[in-house]
Amino acid sequence: MPTSTALRRARAADRSRGRSILLNQLLFGAVVILAVALVLMFDMVGDGSKLVIGTAIVFLGTGMAVSLPWGRLQPWTMLLIPVLDVFAVAVLRDAAPSALLGLIWTFPAMWIASVFGMLGAAWAVVLMCLIFTLAIFMNPANVTGPQVFLLPLLLAALSAMSYLGARRATAQRLVLDKQSRHLQQSMARARRQEDLVSDVLDAVDFGVIRLSADGDMVVANDAHARLQKAAAPTKTAYAADGITPRDPGSLPLARARRGELFENELAWYGEPGEARRALRSTARRITAPDVRDAGTLIVTRDVTAEELALRARDDLLASVSHELRTPLTSVIGYVELAMEDPAVPDSTRRSLEVAERNAQRLLDLIADILAVAAGSQKGVDLSIHPETVDLAPVVRGAVEAVEPYARERRISIDAVGIERAIAHADPQRIRQVVDNLLANAIKYNFDSGHVEVGTAQDGPHAWIVVRDDGPGISEQEQPSLFQRFFRSETVRNTSTHGSGLGLAISKDIVRSHGGEITVRSVFGEGTTFIVRLPAHDPRGGAR
Repeated sequence: MPTSTALRRARAADRSRGRSILLNQLLFGAVVILAVALVLMFDMVGDGSKLVIGTAIVFLGTGMAVSLPWGRLQPWTMLLIPVLDVFAVAVLRDAAPSALLGLIWTFPAMWIASVFGMLGAAWAVVLMCLIFTLAIFMNPANVTGPQVFLLPLLLAALSAMSYLGARRATAQRLVLDKQSRHLQQSMARARRQEDLVSDVLDAVDFGVIRLSADGDMVVANDAHARLQKAAAPTKTAYAADGITPRDPGSLPLARARRGELFENELAWYGEPGEARRALRSTARRITAPDVRDAGTLIVTRDVTAEELALRARDDLLASVSHELRTPLTSVIGYVELAMEDPAVPDSTRRSLEVAERNAQRLLDLIADILAVAAGSQKGVDLSIHPETVDLAPVVRGAVEAVEPYARERRISIDAVGIERAIAHADPQRIRQVVDNLLANAIKYNFDSGHVEVGTAQDGPHAWIVVRDDGPGISEQEQPSLFQRFFRSETVRNTSTHGSGLGLAISKDIVRSHGGEITVRSVFGEGTTFIVRLPAHDPRGGAR
């Protein structure tokens, strides 16, 4: 069963065939009428009755071209009209021999050649030459001079030219049809891809907007409309802290229209205490294949549940830490009172000093947790009291503190690399950083492992290095290592426990000093932490 496309092409071909026959015949009829008028005007009529018969045959052919349903007839029936025209020209030529009406034979000859090809052109030329030869034998006086040879040559040449022109036109039409089909297929494929992209964009739960280079909105998915409804213009927008109001010109969409780029920008919509939404937006530049600016892509996510969960976690940490702080302070106070009693033996006093020192460290950790909770995504607010200090005694003290724990795991600590290193730092806070790094190096190491600790100075900077030969950290996890509450999948499935706060707090402490902490690790081979601290006051004070 033919397809709808094939049927449309067949109908189009039928209509084209009818139009071609009609146009060719009308042109031929107009030329014949003009030729007959000239013959009558110059009184060149030899036989008036033949002139009338020839003209009538032409009108008969024209009537057939107009009235017959050529689309429903076989293609060979088209030959009837030009053959009829050939005989009409023969009769007209015999009616006025001196008027050279035989030249009109060129019209049906070219028509047949263009429609039926070289074979049809050959038969047409042969037919007209036979008629022409018969006319010469019947009345030799009517044909004189070179026209005896020129007319057949002219008919043959024009037929060949018409065939070649028709063949070239057919080839061009085929090429154009092929290109048209390819273009239609490409358009259909592009339309399907566009529909697929639209369906995918409408299926996701985050908003996607594309702005042109001029800031006009080109594409927006359904999720964007839902998020915009949640963050309606009538609602006040607030900064990431949920308290500071934001100017409409500083909102993500307005900034992106101005050509600004940003990453994970958080904004709250709605008044505090009401049902509000938190949207996080990212704007990135789109580049065309010719490296021109093609606009901006904005992705917006609803992170209300995530932000509320983070705030609930911080509130829980603050509450628990606050409840722990009061009894721990009481414990430290009673330990200090016991240490002040002169009747306490020296051995007991040393034990109380260890208890007091560790209780103080626990109190400092609780203070850091409270600072983390209060920071709420803005970093830890730590109190730093820097001074000029030699890092070597600080690091050695940290090594001595962890040696009992290391001996339990049969882990050796190499402290040969500890040397004089002057830094502008808070010794208690730096001790906290070193304690955390050493504790991790031992806690997450293999039994009978090895840890190396060292300090150095290169002029403007002081360095602390802690290296272990433990399991290492995968490359995928290293970017998240200093995030709060992050725990590596390598240790998550083991019995080793940790809060996930140590490295995050250590990073904030080092940054508060104007320094930097970095990690180098190869999975399965070990990890190295490097701490860089300023050797003098970054604000200009000399050490």
